[in-house]
Amino acid sequence: MRALARRTVRALVVAGGLSNLVAGCVITTHEGPGEPPRVAPPPPAPTHKDGSSAPESFGETFAEAPARAEDRIGARHLLVMYASSKRAPSGITRSRDEAQKRAEQALARALAGEDFAALVKEYSDEPGAGERGGDLGRFERRMMVKPFADAAFALEIGGISQVVETEFGFHVIQRTE
Repeated sequence: MRALARRTVRALVVAGGLSNLVAGCVITTHEGPGEPPRVAPPPPAPTHKDGSSAPESFGETFAEAPARAEDRIGARHLLVMYASSKRAPSGITRSRDEAQKRAEQALARALAGEDFAALVKEYSDEPGAGERGGDLGRFERRMMVKPFADAAFALEIGGISQVVETEFGFHVIQRTE
């Protein structure tokens, strides 16, 4: 009897008939008819000691993507790093305060109408930024760290942000599209 069953299964597989049998299978998360699906509850949101839900540091948190028609934008930026900022090359020795002042100088010149790409060449510490004028191309909100994304997505096309601090340093952002 077993030999007959094995030959029948083998014949169905060879003839392609087993795929018809498998196609009738249904995978479900329901326990049974009329019962709700088994879904694990989401983990609780991290909170501060005082109960608030804001993150304590920059960390690796990326921005949430709210439901909007505006899924992707274009922007360019200049980045002024300081010695302890994330991914700062060993040649960056300025303090956080010095970096902030430098970014504010760049911002003042950008708001005065100077060419943003030229300012990127002069002020930005990001490798390769000068050659591309700080252009980041088009990106989604969730692709950037939250403070950067919040500032960039709040801008009108052509608008320039205030100085924005992230774990990478101080940014000045110009929305391009």
